[in-house]
Amino acid sequence: MAEVKFEDLLGTGAHFGHVTRKWNPNFKPYILVEKNGVHIINLEETIIAIEKAKKYIDSIVKKNGEILFVGTKKQAQDIVQQEADRCSMFYIVERWLGGTLTNFSTIKKSIKRLKQLEKEGSNLYENMTKKETQMLNREKVKLADQHRGIKDMKRLPDALVIVDAQYEDTAIKEAKRLDIPVIAIVDSNTDPNKVDHAIPANDDSMRTIQLIISSIADSIIETKEASAKVPDKKDETQNSSPDKNITKIKNSVS
Repeated sequence: MAEVKFEDLLGTGAHFGHVTRKWNPNFKPYILVEKNGVHIINLEETIIAIEKAKKYIDSIVKKNGEILFVGTKKQAQDIVQQEADRCSMFYIVERWLGGTLTNFSTIKKSIKRLKQLEKEGSNLYENMTKKETQMLNREKVKLADQHRGIKDMKRLPDALVIVDAQYEDTAIKEAKRLDIPVIAIVDSNTDPNKVDHAIPANDDSMRTIQLIISSIADSIIETKEASAKVPDKKDETQNSSPDKNITKIKNSVS
């Protein structure tokens, strides 16, 4: 499994936090230095957090668990949808609907309605006037936008992967009520303790989001492929070797 490198994170601007006046004091362990009124994030901590998060997600995927990616802010939408699709997991990139998790039974009914509207030759359209048909089509488009990433999600996810823990506060609160673990990219303006696995990084940089989310997606794909493979005796011997230790890259941000 390829590790995210210090130089890659540095190149995306992952180390730039928010202006110091907007910081959350609980973020202090992840701050390296203050420069020109901006907090600089310690990318060594980011690397450690990414690898820990990936190992945790892999442990879920090995048990056929399902991950829900959430990124409704503009910078994250396309990335989250693309990477979630690539690793065959669920996603939400439109507005988070209140009760998506805590009132999942209602969401399932809404998804069932969408599937009825999308079904070719559905009797819903029988004996409809042109105006009534247009109304159903508008309803179908609206529901398709709302549920496109979770249309096939039959149960609650086993974990959430979130871009911007501050922006997706409602999703985090719902997950917490249901004891669903949350992995999130957390910037210096956010309390990292509000999630189970915080990844300290610049959550406004598209390149940073792309690097971290694609790394998680890669890890999920590798774990699925490894789980699908039937090991022979030689494979079992190879798989028994311990994981590589995380190598800290000792650099300073100037």
